[in-house]
Amino acid sequence: MGMSLRVVVPPHPLIGHWLTLLRDQETPPPLFATAMAELGRWLTYEALRDWLPQRRVTVQTPLASAEGVVVDPEVPLLVVPVLRGGLGLWQGAQGVIPTARVAHVGLEVPGVNRPPHWYLDDLPASLSERSGVLVLLPVLARGATLLTLLERLRELGVEGQRLRIITSVASAPGLKAVGDRIADLTIYCACIDADLDAGGQVVPGFGDAAKRLYGP
Repeated sequence: MGMSLRVVVPPHPLIGHWLTLLRDQETPPPLFATAMAELGRWLTYEALRDWLPQRRVTVQTPLASAEGVVVDPEVPLLVVPVLRGGLGLWQGAQGVIPTARVAHVGLEVPGVNRPPHWYLDDLPASLSERSGVLVLLPVLARGATLLTLLERLRELGVEGQRLRIITSVASAPGLKAVGDRIADLTIYCACIDADLDAGGQVVPGFGDAAKRLYGP
């Protein structure tokens, strides 16, 4: 069976609610930050549903012993927020996976037809073969930023089922660009928007995530 890009848009009413607040240009920055964090929380919850390693344990209740499961602490998890907007998603995701290791990355996109360049690379020199990696991308527009990051992660041996991507909104052209290059990948997002404008922004989207979070 051939591999293909998997895009998951969870049909959860709270995800739809917070996405609508992100889109509204009248949403003030503090509420916009809350909406971004809540999307980070709920999308992370969905992304970990069938991915987070568990192990069985026996615990003692006040009345008897009981079988249960816990998250396996021996399987490391690395979270990679893409600056600056990815920090908004991490504010919510952190409540779901508070013990995860964090590595910040920053890639600047000079223009529509120019490749991104790195201004921060906090990724470790090496990763355990068992380590899972969760990328928090504020928005997937043309796909250039994500593809550049995925190539860097591939150099570290991270691809396929070890890796999941969370983004608030993804454009159809950006997903196609990523899918044409990377087949074995799972992306979680609140919505797929159809278009990009001439400047490479997602339409209707919600504008520039970092500027709406932190100002110009």
